[in-house]
Amino acid sequence: MIAAIVSADGKRLLLGRQKKWPPNLYSTLAGFIEPGESLEEAVRREVWEESGVKVGRVVLHSTQPWPYPANLMMGAVGQALADGETIDLGNDPELESANWYSLEEVQEALKNGVSGLGESAPAGYKEGGLRLPPATAIANRLLNSVVEGFLAVESPKI
Repeated sequence: MIAAIVSADGKRLLLGRQKKWPPNLYSTLAGFIEPGESLEEAVRREVWEESGVKVGRVVLHSTQPWPYPANLMMGAVGQALADGETIDLGNDPELESANWYSLEEVQEALKNGVSGLGESAPAGYKEGGLRLPPATAIANRLLNSVVEGFLAVESPKI
């Protein structure tokens, strides 16, 4: 599973990075679903283990074939609990860092900071800025979806 986690107020996204990644490259959090565990339970557990953030609402977004070892990656969007947004990396050594980024920062990075792991930063990238996974990655699709209002609640049209 992989999940874009939005703050309780819907104004920030939680992103993490592994030490082996290029500088300033962050992504959504991901992990494995345990036998007998639902997608929602896995998102809540993995996000808490990796970042210390507590998640409430979880919504399935999309899926992507995943070649390790021939699995299906399930993408979700989750929302942090208002009293559970404090980042604590002490539960799992997988991430080097995790931070909350404003939707505006993520939107800017989606325009000027998208590249693959072995690629140089794209033209238009400002050194030291946030970098994100390429458009072919489900993480990118999740981030774009949130920035475009995936979790927004609209009033029914009568």
